Amino acid sequence: MEAWKKAVVAGSVGTSAVCFLKKKWPAGVLTAGVALAVLASEYPEKFEGIQRSLPDYFERGMRLMEMTSRVGRKIAQFANQGGQGIWDELSS
Repeated sequence: MEAWKKAVVAGSVGTSAVCFLKKKWPAGVLTAGVALAVLASEYPEKFEGIQRSLPDYFERGMRLMEMTSRVGRKIAQFANQGGQGIWDELSS
């Protein structure tokens, strides 16, 4: 990789980290995108592999969120029932 590309990636990653720490989310995402764009132009074959595997990652994330939602609903249900409902569920 050429020196100027390394400098752009390093600067973008550093700026992105500072923006995220200062809770400036849009600026952080934008500067992280610049770093990713430079890396994608340098290593297109690696990013093609990542692009092909993204649907699997999204599917796993959606399953995790669904499971978390079900657990949250169950906890809320137990909280409404009081202590007896929790004991009945655990002892069955």
